[in-house]
Amino acid sequence: MNLKFYLEKLHASEEFKKFLKENPGAFPCSGFFVIDKERSDNKQHIDYYVPNIKKMFSFQLENEIKLVPVEMIGDKVPEKVLFDCDFDFKKIEQIILNEMIFQGIKNKLQKILLSLQNTEEKDILVGTVFISALGLLKVRISLPETKIIEFEKKSFFDFIRK
Repeated sequence: MNLKFYLEKLHASEEFKKFLKENPGAFPCSGFFVIDKERSDNKQHIDYYVPNIKKMFSFQLENEIKLVPVEMIGDKVPEKVLFDCDFDFKKIEQIILNEMIFQGIKNKLQKILLSLQNTEEKDILVGTVFISALGLLKVRISLPETKIIEFEKKSFFDFIRK
């Protein structure tokens, strides 16, 4: 699947149309995607911020479209996600696997968490990848190039020591 598929699914839904009618100033501020390689518990959420009430809402796209309020921490207004590119989730997974091979990481992919964000007026994917042997990968992928700009292997035990 690709991002455009989920955007089209969202934009065609009555729930979304009703939300935009009630909140005309709302804008997309993030996306959250889970690719679960072990249990196929994949998730797709697209978040919107409503400036006049200073609240965020998430559209869960897994089955039926479901609108859920999001708890915000702090008063920072999120950046608007541009959605000016498309990417395929299988291609993102393959890019991560290729980088793992390049860096000599032989662990097995278990779960990929991706957050679509806008940083410095450019959409990027920020990822946390769970791999076998309690390993973690921190990944940042620039869009629309779908090029890795940050890749770091961590261990669960690194977090325990801190």
